[in-house]
Amino acid sequence: MNPAMTPEQIERVARKRAARKMGWYIHAFVYIAVNIGLAVLSSFSGRHWALFPALGWGLGLLIHGLVVFVAPPGSGFRERMVQREREQLQQQQAKP
Repeated sequence: MNPAMTPEQIERVARKRAARKMGWYIHAFVYIAVNIGLAVLSSFSGRHWALFPALGWGLGLLIHGLVVFVAPPGSGFRERMVQREREQLQQQQAKP
């Protein structure tokens, strides 16, 4: 990370990181709530089929968590995508 960040840049990065973490927490809450419901339905049917969606979705939740909490900050992939789109839009506007 750039040591000479302005207060505005620090605020923007902090908000972005907090939003990513909040997204993971919401994802985890929904995962737990839905899988509890599926487990209850599964127990009424006498089979334990709810384990399969829990494992599959759990893998997705794990990957989401790795991206949010472990991936190096400032990898900039999204920023590069936004910059590319911005440049394309500017080029389209410049055309007569």
